[in-house]
Amino acid sequence: MLVQTAIMKLGQGKLNLTEDPIGRSIFSLMWPMMAGMVAMMSYNIADVYFIGRLGTLELAAVSFTFPVNFIVGAMALGLGIGTSSVASRLFGAGERDEIQRITTHSLLLAVASGLVIVLVGLSTIEPVFRLLGADESTLPMIERYMRIYYLGGVFTVIPMIGSSVLRASGDAKTPMKIMAISAIFNIVLDPILIFGLFGAPRLELEGAAIATVLANVGTATAAFSFIYFRDHLIRFRVSELHLIADSWKRILHVGIPSMTSSMVVPLTTAFITWQVAQFGQEAVAGFGVASRLEGLALLTAMALGAAVTPFVGQNFGAGNYERVRDGMKFAYRFSTIYGLSVAAFLFITSGLIIGMFTDDPGANAAANMHLHLVPWSYGFLGISMTSIAAFNAIGKPMPAMLVSLSRTIGVYVPLAFVLTHLLGLLGVFLAAFSANIIAGLFGYIWFRSWFGSFLAQERALQQA
Repeated sequence: MLVQTAIMKLGQGKLNLTEDPIGRSIFSLMWPMMAGMVAMMSYNIADVYFIGRLGTLELAAVSFTFPVNFIVGAMALGLGIGTSSVASRLFGAGERDEIQRITTHSLLLAVASGLVIVLVGLSTIEPVFRLLGADESTLPMIERYMRIYYLGGVFTVIPMIGSSVLRASGDAKTPMKIMAISAIFNIVLDPILIFGLFGAPRLELEGAAIATVLANVGTATAAFSFIYFRDHLIRFRVSELHLIADSWKRILHVGIPSMTSSMVVPLTTAFITWQVAQFGQEAVAGFGVASRLEGLALLTAMALGAAVTPFVGQNFGAGNYERVRDGMKFAYRFSTIYGLSVAAFLFITSGLIIGMFTDDPGANAAANMHLHLVPWSYGFLGISMTSIAAFNAIGKPMPAMLVSLSRTIGVYVPLAFVLTHLLGLLGVFLAAFSANIIAGLFGYIWFRSWFGSFLAQERALQQA
């Protein structure tokens, strides 16, 4: 009873996304998502920091795991986006029975996906990491780390699904609190289990893996508890078992294209890094600094895109189509103003900021070249993210995927290949600048055109 009471208190204050002021609704979804992203980034940085204290080989070993971790994360994110898309529309339509069914079956899908991660992951550790370049000095460390990581695979997917359902209902604060507590828990556990503090055994890399799994277990338990005890959205009925395939089909209809888009990103990054490497290691270092600053600058744009999904989904499900249109106008304006503000700030301060990371002239020049050009396209990139989120929210994943791929493999990769030969390193950054603008315009025009046609059809049906 005490646990249920605590859950009720912690999760109070849901938004009414179909009636509250548009700006307030979107901002109230945005800032908790942003805080949650910062929390997750902080514990990843802490992991690398503490593992780096063990030695270079250990740091190299865990670095080899990043691509695999990204793929698992992309799978979980895709399932979360698919669940959020379906659930937000059902919340907007007020179909509680359907919401309970989708929530329950989405968690079963999370368990099934987690088991697939365990079985496939454990059976492919050695061939996968040899393919990535691990040798006899790092492979044993990687195996010890990944066995624990894979065994906790179920608890990687469940929190993403659970948090997506909570956000779809209009509650962004509860997932933020869960992620923040989980990050703190992980950061505290890391040194204790890695170095054997306070009487704990010294587990080194295995300790880092155990800390991550335990944090994920806590996150999964908390998300499940809110959904079950507070919101009463989990309902196990034998009579509905035959509907599992339908529920999974609806979730994966959006989830699989989203996974595809996410998995293309590291491949694009690898190719662009290879292109930059042709101009020396100093250029790679400068590109790395600029990329990390770009990641921080775009957190707000990513949070906006994440906020658009439940907002658009609920209002679309409720039939508030004019509110969807007005919400998208608000998001587009915000993306433009924010992008220009960040670009101006980085243009003025880039030299000072870069100097905090490197004093190498070559790295400094490459980073400055990037930050003086690419940020001016961030507003368009934000518009692209917003359009992708809106298409996913209304159950149109193919346009969302195509807008995303238009930026990466449609424009960025081929244009970088061509412009590098013509303009040198500047060509890589000009390709990024162009890709962001084209994807933003593509997303804006496509969504506006599709939604305009949809509204015209709805009005014609009402008049008939």
